[in-house]
Amino acid sequence: MKELGERLRILRESVKLSQVKMADLLGVKQSSINRYEQGQSAPSLETLVKYADYFDVSMDYLFARTDKPQGKLYEYRPKIATGSEEMRQFIEMCFDPQSPMSEKLKQTLLQMMEVDK
Repeated sequence: MKELGERLRILRESVKLSQVKMADLLGVKQSSINRYEQGQSAPSLETLVKYADYFDVSMDYLFARTDKPQGKLYEYRPKIATGSEEMRQFIEMCFDPQSPMSEKLKQTLLQMMEVDK
């Protein structure tokens, strides 16, 4: 929470806003802004979104997950391993057991999954 508070303070000071002005912009009390910046309490999600929108920064930046204001670059790679039981269950669920063609396709996918192990 300390890193979050530090980021919020740096952003506010970067545009030379007082805590009172920032509080007015966000619709919170000045004492709340002070507690956020000191790391004594956490802002609500609604308040964090207002900060992100006002300063045009990502939530990753606010939470100090990156130093780039535009945020981290993500590549969608779920943690489910190719040969895992979860993936097998997902494949089983996706196909109609009454259809012979679906069964062939399902078996092909399951075989491919075994090869990737």
